Amino acid sequence: MLNWIESRTGFISMAKDFLVEDIPGGASYWYVFGSATVFAMILQIVTGIFLTFFYAPSANTAWESTAWIYTHFWPHLILSIHYWGASAMIALVFLHLLQVLVWGAYKSPRELQWVVGVILLLVTLVLGLTGYLLPWDMNAYFASQVSLNITSTAPIVGPMIQQIAQGGGAMGTETINRFFGLHVWLMPAVMVLLVGAHLAIFRWNGPAGPIAEDPRKLKNGRFWPDQMFMDGFASLIIFAIIVALAFISPPFLDAKADPTKFFIPYPAWYFLSLFGLLNIVPPSLDLLATIVVPTLFLLVVIAIPWLDRSTTRSLSARGGIIGGTVVALVAIIGLSIYSQVSIQAKQAAGPPSPTEAQVLAMANAPSAAAPAAPASASAPGSAAAGNPLVAAGATVYASNCAGCHAANGMGQPGAIPPLAGNPFVTGDPHAVIGVLLDGKNGAITVNGAAFNGQMPAWKGTLSNKDIAAVISFIRGGLGPNKASAVTEAEVAAYKP
Repeated sequence: MLNWIESRTGFISMAKDFLVEDIPGGASYWYVFGSATVFAMILQIVTGIFLTFFYAPSANTAWESTAWIYTHFWPHLILSIHYWGASAMIALVFLHLLQVLVWGAYKSPRELQWVVGVILLLVTLVLGLTGYLLPWDMNAYFASQVSLNITSTAPIVGPMIQQIAQGGGAMGTETINRFFGLHVWLMPAVMVLLVGAHLAIFRWNGPAGPIAEDPRKLKNGRFWPDQMFMDGFASLIIFAIIVALAFISPPFLDAKADPTKFFIPYPAWYFLSLFGLLNIVPPSLDLLATIVVPTLFLLVVIAIPWLDRSTTRSLSARGGIIGGTVVALVAIIGLSIYSQVSIQAKQAAGPPSPTEAQVLAMANAPSAAAPAAPASASAPGSAAAGNPLVAAGATVYASNCAGCHAANGMGQPGAIPPLAGNPFVTGDPHAVIGVLLDGKNGAITVNGAAFNGQMPAWKGTLSNKDIAAVISFIRGGLGPNKASAVTEAEVAAYKP
């Protein structure tokens, strides 16, 4: 049978060549990171496929189907393994790249192998980002909203990318469907192709081996059975850790996403440093923190094989690269710790979140399928009672504006300016119409407090009627605001 398969496919000889490959310096646990990463990828694909059997991607069913998973043991265990497997995979890709960097295994002829590895890390981060939204709970919604707002700050293409990823002017079913497609289909396909390319380049160049003055003097070992055993044992240990964490600390499910409520999100650990950098800089430098610095850092990391002009892989000859790596690691860890402490402080200062038991109890309650309308939409104030346009604007506000500016219009300190009690909002209606239609970017000062203006342009997303309605609600029915309404004709006639 083996001869028959070999004569028609060549698989047997290819497997034999792979298994008897020489390992410079012999088998070592230092070489397990690549194989362990591939194992984590396979684990994520398998558990992800099973989760699609239970998950329903829409704004009306995403949270409900996730809550169902939480109340059934085996689906919940699979979800927990998938959750911790994501962290394990990102950590393993990072450690693998760090090892290659320290060992100088990116040097000629392995430059493209390094570039593909860096791109693989980016793809795993995108997988983590897109998967974070899918439960559609409060944390998933608001953390993803911050990410989408960051995307919109990119010059020229930023707003377009945000619109495409978001599926319109506000997050909803279209957003879930696009993140689901990216997370389940596109990014895994790209990852499998990149892993295949990475392995093909690796097979062509062979292992770099440990740092040695004369690599020719290293004793060679065989992949089979020694290195195969070490790779398998390391993968088994990682799997055991993932399963243990899945039992000990399963992911938390928050209440269903509600853009009319104020919420302090907590990002995934692998994005904490970016959030920390965003919190450190003043609002006027947000573009620098969110786009310029990360992009330059990425370009430098990709270009390391060409920036390193040393002729050997020894640590002493690569002092600049090693020193820069240490500085970058200290900065990333420091920003992550700062971000975690600051976010936890903000969460502690806010109203307490319900426990998971309370959340799941609400999910099983008969009224969970038909939540009451938010107060801002059903009772916008006395002005709304006498003006149908203001009442209609309350609904538009709850769907498109409350996620950033909060249901009561008080915004987010240092980030999103308040609309209630804002003299600009209740001032010249022509200026307010211009901001709604064309958006606004840059620093904003309201009542002596500084904010970062990242207002999206609603022209083409909302109709003139909806824009007139929401402006009327904000000016005359939100908090203490009692300014005059605007009409659809005024919006249509607007000129900068």
